[in-house]
Amino acid sequence: MQQFTVPQFIDVESKIIGPITTRQFLILLGSAMIIFLNFKLFDFSLFLTLSIIIFIIAVAFAFVKINGRPFHFFVLNVTQTWRRPNIRVWNHRASDFMDKEPVEIKYEHTEINKQLNAARLAELSLVIDTQGRYRGEEKDSPENLQNIAETK
Repeated sequence: MQQFTVPQFIDVESKIIGPITTRQFLILLGSAMIIFLNFKLFDFSLFLTLSIIIFIIAVAFAFVKINGRPFHFFVLNVTQTWRRPNIRVWNHRASDFMDKEPVEIKYEHTEINKQLNAARLAELSLVIDTQGRYRGEEKDSPENLQNIAETK
């Protein structure tokens, strides 16, 4: 059976310059270019005002997290909420739930493996963490499974 490595920590962004990620670096670089353009185009008082506003917005988008998600996801969710209608109207004539026939639910008996204890779970965890290099005790070999089936 082919072994696959399960990716872990997929929500952690890679750091490129100290504690700054690629996304944060690009946001700060873009804001620095916009601030430099403002320096070349406007007089000093307007430049200073615009640069402070742009810097605050760039820092918010680069570093602020709300509920563990980056700030741009929060802004996207707020704009989607504003664009949706606030009033929901239920049309009681549209639902025909009375015409449906009752569905019979069939339950199947499932056998629970009671031999799976804390030690076995720890061993399986070790096999997964080592990506299959550690095989563990061969409790699930065909001979052992046959012996277990015969004892039952």
